[in-house]
Amino acid sequence: MSMSDPIADLLTRIRNAQMVSKATVSAPFSNLKAAIAQVLKDEGYIDGFQVKSEGGKSEIEIALKYYAGRPVIEHIERVSRPGLRVYKGAAAIPQVQNGLGVAIVTTPKGVMTDRKARSTGVGGEVLCYVA
Repeated sequence: MSMSDPIADLLTRIRNAQMVSKATVSAPFSNLKAAIAQVLKDEGYIDGFQVKSEGGKSEIEIALKYYAGRPVIEHIERVSRPGLRVYKGAAAIPQVQNGLGVAIVTTPKGVMTDRKARSTGVGGEVLCYVA
């Protein structure tokens, strides 16, 4: 059976793995998931990620990050979904927790944070909020 929302699946896997203090979490690979993981790494929410291929199937393995025994990602929420896409212009992209968190946005210039999208002057689809 095919998955209807692979991005929500990735975010749920990260959320569930952090609740039980797992060191890593893996999910089926896609270029969009790798781009989201790269943004999370650049913002310091995860330690890193790598792509593993086994028997023709690729998986992305994400190394989760903890500080003082608590997960660095306190809140991760899917915004745009297959049933209700959320697009925002550069000026309308929301701030997450007054700038303490990030919104991950996919734009014509690639996947980036809300701050970078505003400074670049491009809007796009708001994928998720991370705080």
